[in-house]
Order: sequence, then C-alpha cells, then structure tokens
Amino acid sequence: MARIAYVNGRYTPLSEAQVHVEDRGFQFADGVYEYWSVLGGKLADAEGHLDRLERSLSELRIQEPMSRAALLGVLRETVRRNRVREGSIYLQVTRGAARRDHPFPPPGVRPTVVAIARPADFSSMEAKARHGVAVLTQPDIRWGRCDIKTVGLLPNILAKQAAREAGANEAWLVDADGFVTEGSSTNAWIVDAEGRLRTRDLGANILRGITRKTLMALAAELQMTVLETPFTVAEAMSAKEAFFTAASAFITPVVKIDSVIIGDGHPGPISLRLRSLYFQRARKDAL
Repeated sequence: MARIAYVNGRYTPLSEAQVHVEDRGFQFADGVYEYWSVLGGKLADAEGHLDRLERSLSELRIQEPMSRAALLGVLRETVRRNRVREGSIYLQVTRGAARRDHPFPPPGVRPTVVAIARPADFSSMEAKARHGVAVLTQPDIRWGRCDIKTVGLLPNILAKQAAREAGANEAWLVDADGFVTEGSSTNAWIVDAEGRLRTRDLGANILRGITRKTLMALAAELQMTVLETPFTVAEAMSAKEAFFTAASAFITPVVKIDSVIIGDGHPGPISLRLRSLYFQRARKDAL
C-alpha cells in the first residue's frame, strides 16, 4: 500500500508530497515538530504532545495552523489512511514559505503543516528492551533553548551518528560541568543505590519529554521517589539501573555506558516493570 502524507490541507501519496523551496523550515530550521506513538490505531499521550506543540509554537511566535480539534482530526485521518495500528505519526509545523530573509515574513504567511504516519515493528523494539542497549556519552553542544522542540537538530544528529558508529543505540549528552543533560532524542534516567529514580530537571532547558512526564505520574502512583537532580557520568556508570524515555523508545533499559557495564549487565527489574506499566497506561489512555 502506498503511504499517504498530509501537506497543507491535502492528503497525497508520499512520493508526491512537496513543500515550497523557500519554506523557512527548509532554509532556516524555522519550525517545530511532534511525534506520537500509535498504539492500536490511537495516539499515545495525545494531549501531552499537543500541549507541548502549542508551547513550542508560542515560544517561536509561529501561528497555530488550526484548532486543536482540527489538528487531532488530521492526525487521526493520516493514521487511518495509512492503516497504521502499531507505529508512529510525525507532525511538522514551520513558519511557512516566504522570500528568504532572516526576520519573520510579513503577516499573512500561513504555516506549513506536514504529517506522516508509518507502521513499526514493536516486537523488535521489545526484544531490544529485554536485552538492554548501550549509550555513548558526547559533549552537549546544542543551543540554549532545547526546551523547544524545533527541527534544528544537527547537534543531535551528530551525537546519534557517533553512537551508531560506536555500536551504541543512543548518545547521552554531557554539559560543561560533567552532568548528563539528556539523550540525543530521549530523556536520561538512572536508579540510584537507594532505589530512587533520577533525571535532569527542566530548569536545565532540556526537552519537556511527554513520556518522561507520564512516567513521573506513574512513579508517583507507585509511591516511588523521583528526584529531578543532575547526575554525573560517573554516577550513571555506578547506578543500579539506567534507562531512557521517549515516544519513540517508550522506556528502554541501558546496560552499558561507553565501555562500562551497568549493574549486572542486564535490564533491571525497575526499568522493566515501569516499561510494562507504561504500556498498559498508554494503551488505555490513547486517543
């Protein structure tokens, strides 16, 4: 079946989907994006991602392209037309197409909206989670507003590529003080010696992960202690468990950081339990 994309009000075969050559997302990375997992044909953590999208647009002063209800309808229809039951949908909104110039274009330029859905093999992801993955540490060289989910991801791409070339699944970014900020496309977590969950605070301008937020609510219900405090690479290497979270990865156990084995080299019971409970919650609440 040919894949279908949504582009500026039209559903069109992916091979024919186009945006203007002077689109500001293409020329300036002047745009934002969101990514939902699709579970049973529905959007996981749907409202949280829409909340973050609206915040990102507001921070960059990009006009909201349509109402929330209309946008949710576009996302659902894109999923339906692609017959995706288990997979993902990607949404990108840019400031639109205008003559290339650094300042904002004049009023009246409409945002560009693109949505793409695709199926995923969750069984292979589950197998990877059962074995655990490796991460590679990299210096955090990104700009100071990583709390905005922009399409300007070149530093993230370079870090992810370095991880892949080293045989790792993800890169964990490290600031000038030696603290882990987040992953190249995930939020970073450890379980310390006292069994507490630790992840970087939002004051560090990390991405406000929606899976991170859902996990924190779930941990609170389980009466688990969550500390939003920095941890060093050394602390991560000596932790009982480590994992990362993202809409594209759910909760994925980490068993090696650089060349150091974490714990006994196998996914820990806390990480695996949280992953299972997250899936139950996400499937139940998907829209």
